[in-house]
Amino acid sequence: MTDPKGPRDNRWYLSLMSPNTKGPKFAWLDPTSIYINAAAFQDLLDDLIADLDGVEFDVVGGCDAMGFVLGSGLAARTRRGFLPVRKAGKLCVDTDRVSFTNYSGKTQDMEMRQPAFARGTRVLLADQWIQTGGTMEAAIELVERQGGSVAGLATIAMETCPATDAFARRFPIATAVVAGSRWQEECNAQELSSFRTYRPERTFPTAGRSLA
Repeated sequence: MTDPKGPRDNRWYLSLMSPNTKGPKFAWLDPTSIYINAAAFQDLLDDLIADLDGVEFDVVGGCDAMGFVLGSGLAARTRRGFLPVRKAGKLCVDTDRVSFTNYSGKTQDMEMRQPAFARGTRVLLADQWIQTGGTMEAAIELVERQGGSVAGLATIAMETCPATDAFARRFPIATAVVAGSRWQEECNAQELSSFRTYRPERTFPTAGRSLA
């Protein structure tokens, strides 16, 4: 693909993520710069797909909203369909709804079209970041209510907490931030060392490495 990868926990594109500059109402960092840079996005997808080797799934479900980007990328690369799991009130068809508490402590509702798939369908669920696990737990419940099975979870990072520990016991999980790595420790502390040298221009679409 591009330059040879370094050690297993040295996912170069993670250093492109930018710190929160807008205050406590927002997530503590922004991973979307990975999507902007073509080499970074392709390497992210390569790593997640490699980690999903042996995981059988029929469709990729992405959580509203940034999970749509990651989920649709995985669906396209693996030639699967894409199922959006949406915030309530967005779909114009019959839906099932689940309430959950998000990372900020706010109660929200997630919805999925009904019916979305045949019973027994294997769904890979994707979200950009799993912090407290509330959004993903709602998506899991929606899939299982319709008789689907959750084949695994895919995300850039999954922070460590009791809910995410439970996910790890229940499902195969593919994360760009590898469990036990330096990146995982920094994500749990919600402060990346790369923030100290972060420069937005590194993320520009034409910056850095070129696709070979």
